[in-house]
Parts: sequence; C-alpha cells; structure tokens
Amino acid sequence: MDDQPVVAAVDGSTDGLRALEWALDAARRHRATLRVLHVRADPLRTRQESQDTGPPGADEDPVLAQARARVDELGGTPSVEYVVTEGVPSALLPEAGTEARLVVLGSRGRGGFTSLLLGSNSLAAARDAGCPVVVVPRPGRGGEEPEEAPVHRDGPVVVGTSADSPDAATLDFAFTEAALRRTGLRVVTAYPWPLQTMLLPGEVVPAQVDQEAVEHETRVLAEGLLAPSRERHPEVAVEAVVVPGDAAGHLVGESRDASLVVVGRHRRRLFAPARMMGSVTQAVLLHAHSPVAVVPPAPAED
Repeated sequence: MDDQPVVAAVDGSTDGLRALEWALDAARRHRATLRVLHVRADPLRTRQESQDTGPPGADEDPVLAQARARVDELGGTPSVEYVVTEGVPSALLPEAGTEARLVVLGSRGRGGFTSLLLGSNSLAAARDAGCPVVVVPRPGRGGEEPEEAPVHRDGPVVVGTSADSPDAATLDFAFTEAALRRTGLRVVTAYPWPLQTMLLPGEVVPAQVDQEAVEHETRVLAEGLLAPSRERHPEVAVEAVVVPGDAAGHLVGESRDASLVVVGRHRRRLFAPARMMGSVTQAVLLHAHSPVAVVPPAPAED
C-alpha cells in the first residue's frame, strides 16, 4: 500500500461528504490509506482552554462520526484513519498536504455566503498545499445538472497546458489519473488569438499573422511536449486539442463531459515569492462542472 495517504477534508457539510466519496474512490485507485480530517474552527475556546483540553478525540467528534458512517456505507477501502484537530482551517488544510498524495475537499463548506462558488478554505488549500488538491464542485453549476448529480463522472481526464511554459508535474499527474481510470486524456493547449499589437505614433501596422501558422506551431510544440509522457503511458489514448483564445473558457467547456480537469499552479518567482494559482486556474476552479485537480509545479532544477 502507498504510504502517502489521500486526505479528505470534512466539516459536516454536504459538500464535504461529496469530497469524502471522491477521496474514497481515489484511495482505492491509488491503493492508499484514506485519512479523513476534520479541522475544528472554534472561536469560543480560548488558547489556554485549547492547550488544557485539546480537541475532542476522533471517536467523540460528531463530524467524523458522520463521515465514518458514510465510509462504512460505501465500503471498499483497505485502510481508513480519522483525525480531528483544532485551529484555522485555511492554514491547517494546506499543511495536511505536506506528506499526502492528494488533498480532497468540497468547493464550499458550512460557513460563508451561499452565493460563493468557491470557499476560502478550498482556495487556500489549492493555492498553498504541497501536493495536488482536488476540489469537488457542488452540482448544478450553471443550472444544467440536478442537485443530486453523482460525485463520480464518466468521461476523459482533461488537462490544460501551455506550449511555451509547460510543467511536467501537471502532465504526469494527468496521465497517471487517466491510466488509473482507464479512460482517455484530452490535452488542451490554447494560443492567443486575435493577436494584439501595441503601436506607437508613426509606427506601421505589421503584416497580418496567419492564424493557421500560429496554430500549426502551437500544435508542433504541444506534440513535442507530450512525447515523453506518451512513452511512459502507452496505455493512455491521448488527444491533443489546440484552440484559439481563452484557455479558461475552453477548459470550463471541456469540464461538462470530463471526469476530472487538471490544471497547474504558478511557480514562485523571484519578485513574487508568494504562491499564486494564476487567473486560468482560479477561473476553472470557480466555474468547472467536474472535479478540478490543482497541481503544484515540479521543483526547480538547480
């Protein structure tokens, strides 16, 4: 069994139970332990009280009791452990990914405004965790799915890539998930179109760039990027999709028929040391119909 657990964050909400169901299936596929985690945010307890008594044990926590009942109902996992801790969820949930294979949580928990599409804890985990984070959306986004839509979806795994700044970790994760699910992989690469040209007074408008040439060059780069992963995963049927315009819009559109959408997270930069997700990743998290996996970048080579 894999020694890196799949962590399911629960808080007693329906969204948390949906995430638990998705995480249980992921633990089966990866042959990993399922760790069910409840981070209690209790503002009424003082710091001294927390030090004196600590959080309740896992056997006493009602949220974990609810989760345990759901796991028992679903069945089929080789190993499950239940953990309760106390603190700030937006800080502790990313820390849970330090030694995990995956962290899985719902798009929103019990708190917050009902109009929000993505809760602050989900956003913090996706932005800051050291492992891939899967956010399971609430059904019915866009009013096109029933509220009781199933957690698990048929369809290919979809991954978004950039031809000029690819990330190997994101592609590796997407290929692995497609292989475990025995499904196809759609690799979506968008190129900017129409091209925007900034001109100074007196400058001449350059000759118009041929869109077919831009698309061809993007496809050549994308196919070259995919070659090593294809060799490692010959069992995965891959379709490279090269499209013009807004990458986020295309990925959200693909999510309607996908079992999982995989996107990368920005690498830290010298003058921007904080972790950043990027506008495309955040838009996909907000609007995708399928579960979304946010993958941290591969470590920079020395």
